[in-house]
Amino acid sequence: MKRRNRLSLEEYKSGVLSGNRVGLSRAITLVESTLDSDNELAAQLIDEVYEFTGKSFRIGITGVPGVGKSTFIEAFGQLILKNGKKLAVLTIDPSSQKTGGSILGDKTRMEKLSRSVDAFIRPSPSGDALGGVAHKTRETMLLCEAAGYDFILVETVGVGQSETSVKNMVDFFLLLMLAGAGDELQGIKKGIMEMADAIAINKADGDNIDKAKKAKKEYQNALHLFPANENGWVPEVQTCSALKSEGLKDILQLLEKYQLEQKQSGFFDLNRKEQAIHWMHQTIHHFLKQNFYKSPEILKNLSKFEEEVRKGDKHSVQAARTLLNQYYK
Repeated sequence: MKRRNRLSLEEYKSGVLSGNRVGLSRAITLVESTLDSDNELAAQLIDEVYEFTGKSFRIGITGVPGVGKSTFIEAFGQLILKNGKKLAVLTIDPSSQKTGGSILGDKTRMEKLSRSVDAFIRPSPSGDALGGVAHKTRETMLLCEAAGYDFILVETVGVGQSETSVKNMVDFFLLLMLAGAGDELQGIKKGIMEMADAIAINKADGDNIDKAKKAKKEYQNALHLFPANENGWVPEVQTCSALKSEGLKDILQLLEKYQLEQKQSGFFDLNRKEQAIHWMHQTIHHFLKQNFYKSPEILKNLSKFEEEVRKGDKHSVQAARTLLNQYYK
């Protein structure tokens, strides 16, 4: 049975390739669907548009809550548009672990960008995905590339979950920090700083300018303690004020410098190939998990085993192994 409002494969494809924002939105909705019938059509769509992907610059942006990610993206996005480029922003909204609902309020926080015909903003609920990245963010990114967007910014929920998932899908990983480092330096996980290709200290304005300069030195010193990157890139620290649109040109120039150097050395393409392999394994894991919980045998026995574990009649590992054996049979 055809789901109401669902288009044909050709209609979805032409909507994406024409760069039509409504057509692109409908294609992303298809990709994000959890219906098996939609998943099959979405896979066909990705196959159809795949040859038109891969030409954008993918940038991950993360930072502690309150650092001003949305304000930064709004101002930085304006700069990208002024340079004659098209920009897609994929913002991952935190889903409630209780209700599964999400806020999806990013368009109201990026008013200027959302009004531009050359910008596309898509909020997606993070669901149960780690790192604040929706399961279908990669597929959405491919659709945006096929639609002709030059820059794709992926904004995550924030530091605290596994940001590795972001790093494994973007070309450049930008960590936003607050001015007035000191104690904050202690609160940043070493692993996240190690993943950063650059750190931008935001809100470097007014009384915060001196604090921002001090923070820049502290973060730069901290970055030098980490092992050298395999790609030869030495991460830099910049200061900026998204509110006053100051320092943003320097960050854009840094991104362009990184892209040029990495393409010339061959690491840019090598990184993309490694990410594609990682994506393959992630997709296998995702569908295995999905199929496991949809299995009739598991559906029949899962609640019984949960109750036995709850009562202490079975321990967790024993119950899990028994269920897996039932699944594989």
